[in-house]
Amino acid sequence: MKKEWQLYETNEEEIQKISKKYNVNKLIALVISNRKIKEKDIPIFLSPTRNDFHNPFLMPDMEKAVDRILKAIKNKEKVIIYGDYDVDGITSTTVLKRFLEDHKLLENVGVYIPNRLEEGYGLNKDAIEKISNEKYNLMITVDCGITGVEEIEYAKKLGIETIVTDHHEVGEILPDAIAVVDCKRKDNQYPCRDLAGVGVAFKLIQALSIKLELKDDEYLKYLDIVCIGTISDIVPLVDENRVITKLGLMLVRQTKNMGLKSLLISSGFKKIDSTTISFGIAPKINACGRMGHAFDALNLFLSNDIYEVNELTKKLNEYNSIRQEKERKIYQEAIEQIESKKLYEKNVIVVGGKNWHHGVIGIVSSKITDFYFKPSILLCYEKETAKGSGRSIPGFDLHDALMQCSDTIEKFGGHSMAIGITLNKENVSKFADELENIAEKEEVSKITPIIKIDGKLSLSEINREVVESINLLEPFGEGNRMPIFLFKNLKIDSIRSLSNGKHIKMTLKENNDIIDAIGFNMENLSNELKIGDKIDVVGTLEINTFNGVDTIQINIQDTMKSL
Repeated sequence: MKKEWQLYETNEEEIQKISKKYNVNKLIALVISNRKIKEKDIPIFLSPTRNDFHNPFLMPDMEKAVDRILKAIKNKEKVIIYGDYDVDGITSTTVLKRFLEDHKLLENVGVYIPNRLEEGYGLNKDAIEKISNEKYNLMITVDCGITGVEEIEYAKKLGIETIVTDHHEVGEILPDAIAVVDCKRKDNQYPCRDLAGVGVAFKLIQALSIKLELKDDEYLKYLDIVCIGTISDIVPLVDENRVITKLGLMLVRQTKNMGLKSLLISSGFKKIDSTTISFGIAPKINACGRMGHAFDALNLFLSNDIYEVNELTKKLNEYNSIRQEKERKIYQEAIEQIESKKLYEKNVIVVGGKNWHHGVIGIVSSKITDFYFKPSILLCYEKETAKGSGRSIPGFDLHDALMQCSDTIEKFGGHSMAIGITLNKENVSKFADELENIAEKEEVSKITPIIKIDGKLSLSEINREVVESINLLEPFGEGNRMPIFLFKNLKIDSIRSLSNGKHIKMTLKENNDIIDAIGFNMENLSNELKIGDKIDVVGTLEINTFNGVDTIQINIQDTMKSL
């Protein structure tokens, strides 16, 4: 697939100024300049401190939320946390429950996490009825609740007061709760609008600590768990999210949370960074929710029993293996449908199958979209119903498109890049046609994937010190991508396939300098390129460790023949 390469327009004067003032090399200064980080924010970007958190009481209704919790503490009320089954929800629940219990503010704080397969996301009336029957006075939502207008009204009728803490988009009507703490509110004055759900929970315990006159360490010590949820929820890692994750990663490396420590060991990653969290930790926690066992992930983080921790870690690994197997099966079946029916010629790919697992199809949809660079929706057929998940590409608002197909859809939710959907099975064909027409009008076929390139480098400019300096820019994620560089006119010195042809490994030469390069899922290159060819390469720089030997390598994002 042809991709468009876009080089940032560099400001040499600004780069030199940043390099000199903040004592960083030119490469780091280049990236900071490209990211358009304001000068006053550069020190916080490079080295945030515990003093760089915003005042939690600037958040909407934070004062009300804290006062109500303090009242519950004083009156020894029965309090329950209502969370979510993904990493953000699990870590949010962990942080709030541990804070309240560790400091003996409340005893035996209850927890409710809906079963993804049976209840779906968010508040539901059956759950609230169970909570009422267990005589809870106060319900605190984390990572959910902002759209639960009817459910919170129902809770009120049953004598349950609610505090909402959430980070999702706000609807036309706010829930009638004691407090609604969400920075997406229209009246929000809080500087950072993009906190994860666990970030909002963290601000709540920070506010409680201030009111209770606790030392900063009494809430900061939970930053390891807050960091896990923030990175995993793919929120922009800028502003306060960067402070959370930069400081949080330091705590993750020396975590005292037995469950997190066990997960890190079992992940096999030697270096603990944002990549370790994204690929070694998050999938295992998410697998619990996807398979309907979210409480196992929660209990892992809450447990102080080494035997229980080891057993739960084993379970999480097993759930993840099952998830991977189901994912592979669905992916293969989806690809077979797409290829046999030539659905790749469509603007939007819509496929479905029987017995496709609800908790997995979203991941497969994401892979289908990445592979074909087209919006995709995967549907699971159950009797007369089709339930599914969809993913989009930059430039096409999938949520907006579905709003135009309301005559064929029973219900849907989500945002521009990811949606969940339910429709009648007999309407699937009509729905697919409607969506295709919308995508055609919006000229989705003309959207080209863009690779933003930080700068052009020669191999002579690269050494271990320069590559390791990129760690200053960690953590990487949404809003702070790993820097991508352009290398022109490199000669292929060697080339071979790995993993049965799935990946490609090369050595590339420029004058007397040679560097390793790896291209994951680029099996096509082994047929297109040969030794002696001159190519241009865009990719990231990294240190690869193999058999105890460290080598610098380019992780290839794209290539083209040199002109």
